[in-house]
This record gives sequence, structure tokens and C-alpha cells, in this order.
Amino acid sequence: MRRNIILAAALILGVTLNPMRAAQTSRQVTLPAGTRILVRTIDAIDSSRQKSGDRFTGTLETDLRADDMIVARHGATVYGRLVTAKSAGRFKGSSQLTLELTDIVIKGTAYPLLTSTVEIKGSGEGKKTSRKVLGGTGLGAIVGGIAGGGKGAAIGAVTGAAAGTAVAGSKKGEQLFIPSESLLEFRLQQPAPLPMPR
Repeated sequence: MRRNIILAAALILGVTLNPMRAAQTSRQVTLPAGTRILVRTIDAIDSSRQKSGDRFTGTLETDLRADDMIVARHGATVYGRLVTAKSAGRFKGSSQLTLELTDIVIKGTAYPLLTSTVEIKGSGEGKKTSRKVLGGTGLGAIVGGIAGGGKGAAIGAVTGAAAGTAVAGSKKGEQLFIPSESLLEFRLQQPAPLPMPR
């Protein structure tokens, strides 16, 4: 008899808790594909030192909004990955950096993102040994994530006073260097479910 009472109580509890669980899992808002994500880098990125698969960290430069709500605020941590990190040889090849975002941190939890890439290429082979510095605090932005382009279709465009600055001294061919505090623009390639703000 006692066992039947316990079983009945468990069933009632299950029925009561299920709607609560459903409500918790449904408390999400979806960031639509095509959303512009402007990121300020924390880590410097160097084609002569880093390799494909290396991670980088940045912060949101602007709030992210969906359904008239702020779902991620300026300063939120984001993580990215170097899809390609290619160092130029002294006599052949050219350096290349291709970056994508992978995660955004909201209230201590990382949520996955699938974004367009930012792709930056150095000059072709046969160029004088140099190091190209891109971006930098207050010196312009590296802009990618062309709207409507496929993954990898975003070609980085460099603007500002730092664009094209060459620094001699590399023993290899022309290298690419993105300083800390540079601005990168990405676009969401797929909708991203994020927690609803409280």
C-alpha cells in the first residue's frame, strides 16, 4: 500500500515538473542568420607564429539584439578559431589568415555560433621581406562577413591609418599581424538559439 502511494506521488510530481522543464528549455530567443557581429580582439594574431586550429578571444563591440531584446551585451566574451594560418616562405607563397567565431559566453555559459569567415591575404611571392600590420586601436577595422556570402566568402578589407603598414625584419616572406584591439566583423551563417534575457 505504501509503495503504491509513493509511486502515485512520483507520477504526480513528474506531471508537475514536466511543464516546468519545458518552460525552462523554451526560454530562448533566436539570433537570426545574417546578424552582424562586431568583435574587438583581445589576442594578437600573427601568421608567422600561429597555426590553423588555434583559438583567439575577443569581446562584443556592440549589443546583440533579437525580437527587440538585448540578448548579449557589449563586452561579452567571444571565442574564435583560425581556420587557416599560413606563413609565407622567403622566396615563395603568401601568408594568409582566415578567422571564424565559434562561441559566445552569456552568464558563464558558452553557446555555439556558426559565422562567416574573415580572410586576409598577404602579397604574392617575390615581394620584399616585411610584416604587414593590420587594424590596431583607433586605426581602423578589418571588415568581413559580406551579407549573403557563403562560409568563407568574406574577404577581409582593411581600412584606416594602419592599413598596409609594412615593418621590415622578418626572415620569411611578408607576414600578417592583427594587433590586440582590432575590429573584426562577422555574420551569422545559421540561426543561433541563446538564453532569453531576464
